[in-house]
Amino acid sequence: MSDDHVYLTLAEGHDDDTRWAYGTGFEDPLHGVDTGVPEGVDIGELARVCVALADDALVSAQRLAEWTTRAPELEEEVALANIGLDLLGQARLLYSRAGQVDGTGRDEDAYAYFRDAQDFRNVRLAELPNGDFAFSVVRLLVLSSWRLAHFERLVDHPDPVLAAIAAKGVKELTYHRQYAADWSVRLGDGTDESHRRMRKALEQVGPYFGELFTAYDVRDEVVDVLRQVTEAAGLPMPVYRPLPGAGRAGDHTEHLAPLLAELQSVARAHPEATW
Repeated sequence: MSDDHVYLTLAEGHDDDTRWAYGTGFEDPLHGVDTGVPEGVDIGELARVCVALADDALVSAQRLAEWTTRAPELEEEVALANIGLDLLGQARLLYSRAGQVDGTGRDEDAYAYFRDAQDFRNVRLAELPNGDFAFSVVRLLVLSSWRLAHFERLVDHPDPVLAAIAAKGVKELTYHRQYAADWSVRLGDGTDESHRRMRKALEQVGPYFGELFTAYDVRDEVVDVLRQVTEAAGLPMPVYRPLPGAGRAGDHTEHLAPLLAELQSVARAHPEATW
């Protein structure tokens, strides 16, 4: 495996085009999908899964948007913005599905703009400040690897809408993971300074790593991907050092509320506005 092309190994089993998923596939992912909830599906659990995954995506997208005008190069600024737009699209679909099945009839804006921090169910790793580029790369690698593994399982979910959202998301997340893996190798196997920063980023991720596996049994897949990338980059695996609390239970860091305040400010100032 070439260090410069670790993402090619990670992409085995996927179509070549999935490495360039963002900016493509604009067709409606729910076209022709029956939006009724199949018999036997737990509606409450379905809504909770949709909201949690949507919250992960929305908060991650907001953090990625903060790199606009601040990324190391224009090309990376565009790439990060497009990854954020992919996640935003996933959040919109998931929020809409949650509103259809939870009995509230809420739309995507209601979920995104009119809930407080304690009502969000995203994992805490997503809400941490961006830090330097190395930290954002490591976080993207971990979150995209975890989310991709989970979405690959959701493709077979009995709810056809969630399955269709997952199928679309797999293509996008494959690219996200590959982008982060490529940069992880470039930085980890780069200069002494870039290597140092990547090691520090992996240490910072460690306390939040275990939270990703409390609800979904995808640990082996994610650990395998991270091991491939860190070995190619000459970096250590993130060390699991658990912190008390969990974002899925509404227990967040002090960083989520300010992020949401910025995200929600216009909608809350003009709650009846249409654009």
